[in-house]
Amino acid sequence: QVQLVESGGGLVQAGGSLRLSCAASGRTFSRYAMAWFRRAPGKEREFVAALTQTGSSTYYDDSVKGRFTISRDNAKNTVYLQMNSLKPEDTAVYYCAAKGGSVYRRALEYDYWGQGTQVTVSS
Repeated sequence: QVQLVESGGGLVQAGGSLRLSCAASGRTFSRYAMAWFRRAPGKEREFVAALTQTGSSTYYDDSVKGRFTISRDNAKNTVYLQMNSLKPEDTAVYYCAAKGGSVYRRALEYDYWGQGTQVTVSS
């Protein structure tokens, strides 16, 4: 069982930056592939980024590639999402998620979810 708690969301102007954190409970964090998803108002939840257990491989949706960076610190049981050059269309609730095994881009593949943190980008 893994419990995930996101933090770091807020209101930022377009072009600004935010860093989201997701703290995981338990001693098995390093066994999980981790991902960030987001849900904008009136839209489906969508994949943002993911990385493998060691962090050696990372994956991004095309909409955030080159602007967002996912990373993890297994010693701190934490995964991060550095978001730069933010756009109004990045406005959403951001969720972190965990799963054993390989990385997938589909939300249904993930077993554990945080409660989400709101990111609002003003134009």
